[in-house]
Amino acid sequence: MKRTPLATGLISTVFAVLANTASAAELPSTMTWTAYDVGSQGHSEASAIADAFGKAYNTRIRIQPAGSAIGRLQPLVSGRADYAYLATESFFATEGIYDFSERRWGPQDLRAVAGRPSTFGVPSAADANIHTLDDLRGQRVAYVAGNPSVNVKCDAILAFAGLRRDDVEAVMFPTHGAAMSSLVEDRADATCTTTTASQLYELEESSRGIRWVDIPADDEEGWARMNQVAPVFQSFRETIGAGLSEESPANMLAYRYPIIVAMADRDEEEVYQFIKSLDESYDLYRDATAAIHRWAIEDAGVPPIDIPFHPGAIRYMQEKGLWSEEMQTWNDNRLARLEALKQAWDGLLNEEPDLEGEALAERWEARRQEVIGAL
Repeated sequence: MKRTPLATGLISTVFAVLANTASAAELPSTMTWTAYDVGSQGHSEASAIADAFGKAYNTRIRIQPAGSAIGRLQPLVSGRADYAYLATESFFATEGIYDFSERRWGPQDLRAVAGRPSTFGVPSAADANIHTLDDLRGQRVAYVAGNPSVNVKCDAILAFAGLRRDDVEAVMFPTHGAAMSSLVEDRADATCTTTTASQLYELEESSRGIRWVDIPADDEEGWARMNQVAPVFQSFRETIGAGLSEESPANMLAYRYPIIVAMADRDEEEVYQFIKSLDESYDLYRDATAAIHRWAIEDAGVPPIDIPFHPGAIRYMQEKGLWSEEMQTWNDNRLARLEALKQAWDGLLNEEPDLEGEALAERWEARRQEVIGAL
């Protein structure tokens, strides 16, 4: 039987549709995610990705906002949420520190699916004449009370220059906004933050002006000292933000926020399909916010990141040709650290069954440093 051109075209179209359907990602019909509060960058990006998943895969997603680290982690750990969009608390949770140093917590078995690169640095008032990290010595540096996610990054940056918090005049402010405004108000000379905080644009336009303190990309010893505090950072040359442009970039550090996190025992095939969906639907959400384009999988799906990657995510990255031997070594080392900390935590609780509160946190920090030093 002779086929007409129209029939041939229709058959080709059907086969093309079937081929695309066969290769498309497959997601559960419903999912629950946790994220930061409504209005936050993390919640906005989770919402944009959820909308893309709904359009591309007909998946219904409920996002449960929470203002605290515990509020975002508890549903994930208890199985009431499938994934969580987290920040540095993912690192804290695997280390069993800060909110997670309580007996009911300790190091948690978390895995990363992917995480968007985000930048963080040290903006200073230009009139304070702070050009290098060492120039921070004795200067007023704004910290945020009760915000370890920000403060640990600031301590890590100080460590880059061989400094500690005691080497600067640490000024504690009650909120992140107050700390950012302190430079314009001449109550501090530098702080640690992302590049697009609204208060930094005010500083740029003020009589004090803004200068980003350089974090040299080629200082290997400095990076080694920084990663002793938290092994989650890498160098980044930023051009977006207050006082920044293509003509006036700054060397700072990159970390991951948000990080899509699953429990270690999450089904490998499901996680594989999740990261595949994140990649395939990228064009549907890439313009939703100013920074969401950095979810490009070649950037978001590789280390360094706060926690080990899930095997399902690694499998997808390997298939894409984006996972190297060096990345696998990084992941193996990060897993070894987590396993060693989990064993040490269990050992401490067995040795000290009555240890609680601050006493437990202090004893655990000493034990944690011993474990890290032995790795």
